[in-house]
Amino acid sequence: MNAKLDSGVATRPVTRQTFDEVLVPTYAPAAMVPVRASGLDVWDQDGKHYLDFTSGIAVSSLGHCNPVVVEALTRQANTLWHVGNGYTNEPVLRLASALIEATFADRCFFANSGAEANEAALKLARKYAHGKFGPHKSRIVSCYSSFHGRTLFTVSVGGQSKYTEGFEPLPPEINHINYNDIESARAAIGDDVAAVIVEPIQGEGGVIPGDIEFLKALRELCDKTGALLIFDEVQSGVGRTGTFYDYMNVGVTPDVLTSAKALGNGYPIGAMLTTNEIAQYLAVGSHGTTYGGNPLATSVALAVIEQINQPGFLARVREASGKIVANLEKLAADYPQLFTKPRGKGLLLGLPMADGYKGKSKDYTKVAEKLGLMLLIAGPDVVRLAPALVVSDEQIAEADRIMRQAADAFLAG
Repeated sequence: MNAKLDSGVATRPVTRQTFDEVLVPTYAPAAMVPVRASGLDVWDQDGKHYLDFTSGIAVSSLGHCNPVVVEALTRQANTLWHVGNGYTNEPVLRLASALIEATFADRCFFANSGAEANEAALKLARKYAHGKFGPHKSRIVSCYSSFHGRTLFTVSVGGQSKYTEGFEPLPPEINHINYNDIESARAAIGDDVAAVIVEPIQGEGGVIPGDIEFLKALRELCDKTGALLIFDEVQSGVGRTGTFYDYMNVGVTPDVLTSAKALGNGYPIGAMLTTNEIAQYLAVGSHGTTYGGNPLATSVALAVIEQINQPGFLARVREASGKIVANLEKLAADYPQLFTKPRGKGLLLGLPMADGYKGKSKDYTKVAEKLGLMLLIAGPDVVRLAPALVVSDEQIAEADRIMRQAADAFLAG
């Protein structure tokens, strides 16, 4: 028998301990609970202030509660929320048109997350290969240490055993190559390959930029074998690396591109972009999603890209990147026992731990958090910085000050 819902449940006090009592333990969140934010400023339940250099894992690129995005969501929330995929809507048509005008693509498919966008891309690749060449062409090639989502298909493609252990049997016909290893790619990509999926910069794998020659080699191998080249730009896209999408930096155009994270600035949305020739293989009824392309998400995303995809905005991202990289290089030089040379691109940056502190990146970020700076990790050996793209020079200087203070405290403790 169902108990009557307590009318006070919406205002009942909750704490970090409540997480351990009511949620499936798939995460180990911080001790503090954020309750309010603006720009890069965050406040927790106790009123303590933090400078956010995570942007929700490269999501809130325009900062928390960006007024233009809030206005777009509010306006749409008072107009039309949801209609289902038996109907289209004006916001999704406007967003698709804007993305097509800004990229190589002719067609868009919208989903709710990066994992769903990658799932759609991989299904499209198999469908395209089967339809054009036959069922023998089905193999997917990805890179070790990549990350493409948490569905069973995408986590299998990701090539990190820590995310697949206990979920076997895994989908077949998936092989992995070493990132930035052209010979490894040549050995793996044959005529039976349907698609090669790659991040132009690996985020979760350690913030490792793809070598341009490696990405060009993948393009050539796909052209030679008839495989589709998929760029996973879930983390690198929508201005994060200083261009609208990172494929524009490297000069390699994929057949399919996936996008999410910053596309919605925190409102769930994912997108798969491709060409007319390829898109036709996903005919009516072959794929779908209930919420993908709904008016709320697409209104938000259009407001986001209209702000970010501007020459002046992207130039500022590159300028801010240069300032942070210079600070990180000086930090590594001043604390060589703790850090090595930074790497990354735009405002997706990694600071590797030195040999004596391998495996300690999370420990360092916990110290920084206590001092008021929110940071990410990219595996156990790399501190990751992904601030909102609107980060100011003053916030860059403040982050540098706290990172140095954290380094002193970490080494002392």
